[in-house]
Amino acid sequence: MNILILGGGGREHALAWAVLQNPKCDKLIVAPGNGGISRIAQCAAIEPTDAGAVLDLCAEESVDFVIIGPEAPLAAGVADRLRDAGLLTFGPSQAAAQLEASKGFTKDICDACDAPTAAYARFTAAGPAKDYIRAQRAPIVVKADGLAAGKGVIVAMDEATALAAVDDMFAGAFGGAGAEVVIEEYLEGEEASFFVLCDGENVLPIGTAQDHKRVGEGDTGPNTGGMGAYSPAPAMTEDVTRKALESIVKPTVAEMARRGTPFTGVLFAGLMIENGQPKLIEYNVRFGDPECQCLMLRLGAQALDLMLATAEGRLGESRVTWAEDHAMTVVMAARGYPGAYEKGSEIKGLQDMPETSFEICFHAGTTREAGRDTASGGRVLALTARGDTLQDARDRAYGLVARVDWPEGFCRSDIGWRALSG
Repeated sequence: MNILILGGGGREHALAWAVLQNPKCDKLIVAPGNGGISRIAQCAAIEPTDAGAVLDLCAEESVDFVIIGPEAPLAAGVADRLRDAGLLTFGPSQAAAQLEASKGFTKDICDACDAPTAAYARFTAAGPAKDYIRAQRAPIVVKADGLAAGKGVIVAMDEATALAAVDDMFAGAFGGAGAEVVIEEYLEGEEASFFVLCDGENVLPIGTAQDHKRVGEGDTGPNTGGMGAYSPAPAMTEDVTRKALESIVKPTVAEMARRGTPFTGVLFAGLMIENGQPKLIEYNVRFGDPECQCLMLRLGAQALDLMLATAEGRLGESRVTWAEDHAMTVVMAARGYPGAYEKGSEIKGLQDMPETSFEICFHAGTTREAGRDTASGGRVLALTARGDTLQDARDRAYGLVARVDWPEGFCRSDIGWRALSG
């Protein structure tokens, strides 16, 4: 079959790699793709949120199946347009994508289905939001309601930071995403990412991971899109996973179906776990990045079969086969990220990188021209490896980092530190 993946980051490179392991894939197109993806698949220079252009590409290339990677096209309703045109599509409808596109919507869903989450309040003006912060006191969490590329969440450990975050959001620091602000209680515990596939009715857990959001060593500094991840997540024990599934995920999926907006695709639950009890921090309606890189390396060819079963409503008959191993991703970013950074610096050493089911360099923000790889984004590479233990995976991942010749880039040296020091 001919398959189209929408997106151009490290997540989409990982999805493309996994899809190509499966003999069902005859031709793979990625739009727009990146320098690394161009080595393994056909790239098409179109905007993933432009449903008309996507439909034209599908017609030109006789596409049978579309996998939507990022959140923006989902929130824009691209999956709806594709399904209306009769195309088999992996990804939720625009209405169901509100689980990520609106944090306030998600809170309302949690209230309706009694899913455990942080106490919260919603605001459309700065004055009442600040009054609420002063009454609740720090630490407290301030969130832009809409999509903000993973950066619209401020964990304020003091009142001044929280008040400044409110001002920034209503002043347009995150564009339209900050037109409404959600303020939440600060939850203690350990974060973990829980991924499930949903076909509107059936739910199938496909993996856990832990991400490193902060830019600095020891989880310090500002939030980023993610500086590294590992899978599985030690905090997601069998008991915690069962509780998350039964008290959070399944009630959410049932509530979405009850409202006439069934969820189909991958549902990514960001959880906070304290004393063995999970609470929902937020939902995402696509694979995490860089968690996806870990998951795809561990899932391999079966990833395509599972996504097809999801899109076709056959998830009830599907099973996941896991190797008893671990995976780790270390992200290399341009110096200055998540603030201002320069594009165009040359990256050497990528040509000789291994590309196996145990070691691979996924590209997140690169361009390849005239035989040169150059940086074209903030997060640029995702060095990913598997091993029998997390330490083995870590050693291999950082071994890949050592092979990259890029003075203008940096990475954290402590990915996995909590799990490995525990």
